[in-house]
Amino acid sequence: MQENDHLSDIKTENQTIIDNKELSFFEALIPVVILMAMLAYNIFFVEGQEWFGGYTNQIILLLGGGVAAVVGFFNKVHITTMLKEVWENLRSVFVPIMILFLVGALAGTWLVSGVIPAMVYYGLQVLSPEIFLPASVIIAAVISIATGSSWTTSATVGIALVGIGTALGINPGMIAGAVISGAYFGDKMSPLSDTTNLAPAMAGTDLFTHIKYMTITTVPTIIITLIVFGIISANIEPTGTADVSNLLLSIDNTFKITPWLFLVPVAVVALILFKTKPLIALGAGIVLAAVFALVFQPKILEAISDSKLTAIFNSVFTETSIATDNEKLNDLFSAKGMQGMLWTIYLIMCAMVFGGIMDAIGALSRITKALLSIASSIFGLFASTVVSCLGLNIVASDQYLAIVIPGKMFKQAYEDKGLAPENLSRTLEDSGTVTSVLIPWNTCGAYQSGVLGVGVGEYFIYAIFNWLSPITTLIFAAFRIKIKMLTKKYS
Repeated sequence: MQENDHLSDIKTENQTIIDNKELSFFEALIPVVILMAMLAYNIFFVEGQEWFGGYTNQIILLLGGGVAAVVGFFNKVHITTMLKEVWENLRSVFVPIMILFLVGALAGTWLVSGVIPAMVYYGLQVLSPEIFLPASVIIAAVISIATGSSWTTSATVGIALVGIGTALGINPGMIAGAVISGAYFGDKMSPLSDTTNLAPAMAGTDLFTHIKYMTITTVPTIIITLIVFGIISANIEPTGTADVSNLLLSIDNTFKITPWLFLVPVAVVALILFKTKPLIALGAGIVLAAVFALVFQPKILEAISDSKLTAIFNSVFTETSIATDNEKLNDLFSAKGMQGMLWTIYLIMCAMVFGGIMDAIGALSRITKALLSIASSIFGLFASTVVSCLGLNIVASDQYLAIVIPGKMFKQAYEDKGLAPENLSRTLEDSGTVTSVLIPWNTCGAYQSGVLGVGVGEYFIYAIFNWLSPITTLIFAAFRIKIKMLTKKYS
């Protein structure tokens, strides 16, 4: 993920790990256990009920933060320390929040300009159901490698692929899982990605040694992912196949479809490739789409509002729906603008409050040290690293912390075992980077589900690359496959 070109440097230099000797391991677990219990209760027993106006998860995270604060008070942690860490956490997600707002605006303007309908229109003619899912993995992987950003990939081709696949009658969870699998493969392997730069920096190796060593576990994982999606695609019986001609006719009757519309996404991707700040690149995509809407879709704008400029402003900030003569397309051709991103943004902010308090009271450090203390073998060390990364993605709700904290905590242990630093950097990526998207309240999980319009629970099982990666790294560790040592023997 590439939220900010210099974000990895900031995280590496300024990230402190607070240790509180007053806090015991079991006390550190109290907020986690209570949080998990409340979330589980919400998932299994409150389904369909909209408590707190639909913001139940946000309230639960704040309650979990309150429990952590109480634990901190009993362990001599001052309120100012907690507030400082919460503020630092909230400040660290300012750019991602701005990106989310712009992605919401991007979806709205790309809809009224005809960019998304054009992608769906031409995609329906090229991508058949039999190859759709593995093709989605490959397309997302290529874009992500080129841009170094899983977020940009989802906000551009990801939205389009979900639209095309939905029109073909393919399960949106499958499509989102394929897009995310490809996007995180590319993000993980791209030298432009900030997490790919951050992991070797924390472990003490160089970027290209890290990328080369990652191929050992990453290539088999993506191959298995492609095979599974190929099998799924071959056995799909989509409901939309027979209706493709009608869908194409409906799109053509509603929008002015032309290849010129592809200049908008091409321009955004080009700006990212030239290392333009994501906020600037996405902002340019919005402005360019607004111009294209005025040029190519005046009738659409007139149908939305009496004023064309008002119609564009509505697409940026609020919900926009474009009616066609096909019910399936009516559901597809709607966007919520910036307003639609508020739920996700509130979730991220509440997660940062919980993670900040947990860090301030020393709970994150205590839990990680407990895992480190039980790592007596090489496999135990790898397993402890994986569990630590997964746990921090759940508790701290941030993939950077899931790389930085285990990276700092486990670096010496890997050296003591005679393991080359790239073992640690690869494990951090295999378990920290890619699993962040599997946690609904993690910044990455909240972002992807918000942008793609598919809940984490819907795409979880189909995000094959993401949950298979930590399993693969553990298998390689268990059988000592390509485990690089500093010396021939370790003590």
